[in-house]
Amino acid sequence: MGTHTERVSIEKSKTSKIETVDFSNLDFGRVFTDHMFVCDYEDGKWQSPKIMPYQAMTFEPSARVFHYGQAVFEGMKAYKDDDGKVFLFRPKQNFERINKSSGRLAMPAFPENYFFEGLEALLKLDSAWIKPGVGNSLYLRPFVIATEPAISASPANSYRFMIICSPAKSYYNSAVRVLIAEEYSRSADGGVGAAKAAGNYAAQFYPTSLAQQKGFQQVIWTDANTHTFLEEAGTMNVFFRVNDTLITAPVSDRILDGVTRKSIVQLAEDLGITCEVRRVTVEEIKQAARNGSLKEIFGAGTAAVISQISAFEHQGELFEISGVDDPNSYAKLFKQTLLNIQHNLADDNHGWRREVK
Repeated sequence: MGTHTERVSIEKSKTSKIETVDFSNLDFGRVFTDHMFVCDYEDGKWQSPKIMPYQAMTFEPSARVFHYGQAVFEGMKAYKDDDGKVFLFRPKQNFERINKSSGRLAMPAFPENYFFEGLEALLKLDSAWIKPGVGNSLYLRPFVIATEPAISASPANSYRFMIICSPAKSYYNSAVRVLIAEEYSRSADGGVGAAKAAGNYAAQFYPTSLAQQKGFQQVIWTDANTHTFLEEAGTMNVFFRVNDTLITAPVSDRILDGVTRKSIVQLAEDLGITCEVRRVTVEEIKQAARNGSLKEIFGAGTAAVISQISAFEHQGELFEISGVDDPNSYAKLFKQTLLNIQHNLADDNHGWRREVK
């Protein structure tokens, strides 16, 4: 039976696969809910959005996404509190950023009413997949791809906007060891580093695999021009704690404007922690590690929330970071504070939570 909201038509799945899922043993991003949101761009405008059962799709081999990489995405989460209420965390930021990413790749902006009506209808339909309890969430992946079957090197005339959902538990629990980039770059001035373009991540896989061969899990990226400024950690924004001061690089056209990042900057102000948003040099952090003033390094992003870094290497010199096991670490404080807000266990002084009603 098909139903519809004001703008979104809904085709419900005849059966649910939820009973086959072990929610206590989830491998991140491999299990998907029963439904997905789809909206096509044709003839210069977005067509009627729809929700349908999660399923495989057919594209022509000439679909432009396969040839020219017009593909952008977002990462969001939905949370359920102990009363069964469902919340999103700062979703307007993700909506605005996917359109900013699309614009950078010459793709059309998606309408806000379609985005939120579609997302909320999808979450109501698959609400059983959102498990209560701190650390549990439903990871949401909005994305846009170029679907026009044509291999001339120019922007496509047709696109597909989709949202798929994957149940998640806490991610990246253990502290990681990182290699500071000396040769490869994540992004460059004037490039697409500030966009969540699919190709940005593909280009990271090879240098990251080289780091993994050396016993590191991730790379801290440095600026492409001089490799002397620290910018991002793996797929996350990165924070450094020197003594009791938090330092993070400013966003730019090279650095992603992370929602978790900007939330931490605000929470630091709320908690009375000095947070400097400025360029950070590799040498400065190495010196802090040598003299004992470097207490913590951690990544911040939607999937992992906070990922602690236990060691880093640069130019063959390895530095261990002692603060990882500190129960009063900033990483643990920010993670718990964020989780409490997201799961409706703490006051939301900034209006970050959006209830799905």
